[in-house]
Amino acid sequence: MGSSDANHVALFVFLVCLLPHCGSTKQQHAGYAVVSVAGSRSRLSAGLKLVGGTAMFGPDVKRLSLSARQVMETDSRLHVRITDADHARWEVPQDIIPRPALQDVLVEPTARNSALPSSRTLSSASSDLTFTIHTAPFRFTVSRRSTGDVLFDTSATLVFKDRYLEVTSALPAGRSSLYGLGEHTKRKFRLRHNDTFTLWNEDLGRSDQLDLNLYGSHPFYMDVRSPGGTAHGVLLLNSNGMDIHYGGSSITYKVIGGVLDFYFFAGPSPLAVVDQYTQFIGRPAPMPYWSFGYHQCRYGYKNVEALEGVVAGYAKAKIPLEAMWTDIDYMDGYQDFTLDPVNYPAKRLRPFVDRLHSNGQKYVVILDPEIKMTAAPNDKDVFLKWNGSTLVGEVWPGEVYFPDFMSPRGAEYWERKISEFRRTIPVDGLWCDMNEPANFRDMPPLNALDDPPYRINNAGAHRDINNHSVPVSATHYNGVSEYDAHNLFGFLEARATHDGLLRDTKRRPFVLSRSTFVGSGRYAAHWTGDNDARWDEMRHSINTILSFGLFGIPMIGSDICGFTGNSSQELCSRWIQLGAFYPFMRGHSEKKTIRREFYLWESTARSARKSFGTRYRLLPYIYTLMYEAHTTGAPMVRPLFFSYPHDANTYGVDMQFLFGPGLLVSPVMEPGARTVDAYFPAGRWFSIYDYSLAVSTRTGKRVTLPALADAANVHVAGGSILPLQQPALTTSRARQTEFRLLVALAENGTAKGELFLDDGESPEMGGARSKWTLVRFSCDKESRGGITMRSHVVHNTYAPSRKLAIGKVVFMGLQSPAAPKVYVNSVQLKAAGIMYRRNGVLTVSGLSLVVGEKFEINVVMSH
Repeated sequence: MGSSDANHVALFVFLVCLLPHCGSTKQQHAGYAVVSVAGSRSRLSAGLKLVGGTAMFGPDVKRLSLSARQVMETDSRLHVRITDADHARWEVPQDIIPRPALQDVLVEPTARNSALPSSRTLSSASSDLTFTIHTAPFRFTVSRRSTGDVLFDTSATLVFKDRYLEVTSALPAGRSSLYGLGEHTKRKFRLRHNDTFTLWNEDLGRSDQLDLNLYGSHPFYMDVRSPGGTAHGVLLLNSNGMDIHYGGSSITYKVIGGVLDFYFFAGPSPLAVVDQYTQFIGRPAPMPYWSFGYHQCRYGYKNVEALEGVVAGYAKAKIPLEAMWTDIDYMDGYQDFTLDPVNYPAKRLRPFVDRLHSNGQKYVVILDPEIKMTAAPNDKDVFLKWNGSTLVGEVWPGEVYFPDFMSPRGAEYWERKISEFRRTIPVDGLWCDMNEPANFRDMPPLNALDDPPYRINNAGAHRDINNHSVPVSATHYNGVSEYDAHNLFGFLEARATHDGLLRDTKRRPFVLSRSTFVGSGRYAAHWTGDNDARWDEMRHSINTILSFGLFGIPMIGSDICGFTGNSSQELCSRWIQLGAFYPFMRGHSEKKTIRREFYLWESTARSARKSFGTRYRLLPYIYTLMYEAHTTGAPMVRPLFFSYPHDANTYGVDMQFLFGPGLLVSPVMEPGARTVDAYFPAGRWFSIYDYSLAVSTRTGKRVTLPALADAANVHVAGGSILPLQQPALTTSRARQTEFRLLVALAENGTAKGELFLDDGESPEMGGARSKWTLVRFSCDKESRGGITMRSHVVHNTYAPSRKLAIGKVVFMGLQSPAAPKVYVNSVQLKAAGIMYRRNGVLTVSGLSLVVGEKFEINVVMSH
């Protein structure tokens, strides 16, 4: 965009904001007064009456009902809900986020001669969260019982209208660090003061435009307080469009519908917050083992021969390739569930997919959520409605209908089409794109919903909320308006796609969805969308990936080397080195860009072989992190403060990240860089490449690292035990190699780790109906200076674990002047199986320790 265009846009935005569509009513609004309060041990209810008011954004709701509840099944959650006392309003449906119903209790006004107390508190001895309602004037606070710290403190100027709700909470600007509120491409992971975050799922065309609302809506943030690093989480469970302004000393929600439905999560650690949050919204779906390999796609693979050439290119270059993907090129006229009869005929594509499968590789295709009119069934309950008829939009195939995934008939239709398509091409996963949903046809306004009184800052220019999407006056099943349900569309499609794959394959589904909402992680992975081949875009990808870890969607990645634009060899090489540590690792590019398959340039091929080799060695560790994410919500990729919350210097680190608790990744993020400026929290840090002790510090410090040519700097945290296997060109082959353990000793000689094993594809992961093995490893220092490593088999129903063996154990950080003696299950190991280096690295080889059986290794130091 040229400077003249930019000036015109700025002028337009300024003029739009002079209209009553923008702004705040606070200056003219007196809020509400408490007229009644009642409560029990675990619940408090109050009646509120309008005081004053204003006509801006429509008439005020005169009577409100407030309910606050300590959730009995978990003392770490507090629920606060404010709604219209006289009329039912739209709320996120129970089948989206299953939760205990909070019935409104009509509390009779207090008699005139009975004075209300100035405040009333809801508190439980077993909970660290305390709720207080203040009556004169009305506001509420949420505090931490153990410290007295006020976590949420609303102002007295609550606004509640039919299509405009506003509430503000004070924050301690000097002590509060906020993270979350997405989806946006952000400059920094930690939210910046005076930023506004618009939540309205939008097909923006490109995801590289900073701070604009993108494909998903997640009104959740984590607040980490200093000093000390205690953390809590705040969710506004609302699917309507909203602007959230973070001013540093305050946070203001401006919402265009629904109710104020707040959930507070006590923490107090960052990991505890995501555990509590995902316990509520749903745990992340388990991903199949193969999905942690490398995926290759391009918009523009013209035919099956092009796919065959790419597979051969990776094999010849000896670069791992797990799955081939196809964009809309495979379709007949861009229609879902069809094949191009010339370029992708079934007689050519099916044998190609069969060959992939015989080689242990997979095949994934794209789906867009629309059906061409001429191919649609004559069933009125399957598609969205508008103005009394089936809504007609326009996307890639031309005139289309949009499936109504809220409708049981719509979801069943979608699942049936998936099954029918898989009879022809047995795809292994499905990719849901354009599911905000995108619509190329501008629709005229039908009713008042199409022009809400308050304009959220859609696309950074207060665009019409119908922009590039279906009109919000469209209706779903049971008359639900798109105005209320718009941000749920991608969630609902991902759920139907997940269920369709599960029903048809009886295996663990893999679904990738562009559009997401609270709880989408129960069904799908995500990627950061149409990024650009630029250095800043590579840097920004870390911020988005860290944010989605908070949102309960740990399986996330960014298109390596960028989707649009032409990548340089240097940028692509560095992006490969970073992307090898994305949970979801895919290369994808737009058809007008230069080809960038990693085997085409020698520099990228070297980076891929080195970095993917490390990735595939780490697959047992990565898959164990998936188990942890599925059972506790813990992000696979996480910020440094998750492990080091007491170190305030970690709060702003977003050019590095932890992969699980045991690995610190410090990639090269600048062109021409010869060094990397990295922050190391307190502890010992070992190079994953040569096992040397790279950093040992009692307090966090910055360290200048060399910029390695073909790999990112990766360091193992002292105190970690990582399970490894040998690299291969596919995950199935890597799984057949022997296990190794990498033991990084903390200063006190301790370490711990886990290994989770199953078949990688059963629908349930670690449940009562599946076969699985969980082994915990621990290392402790003995009284005479030696160390003892033990395995503890927690669960062992996965039969192969009784045959799979650990062949080598590497100890890092030993302090022995000469080679120590090693005993395995009380039997001394021969010297031939021991190699000791003076830098404290002990390699114990020639082992045959069965994974599913308890063992003990004693290392006796020489003196």
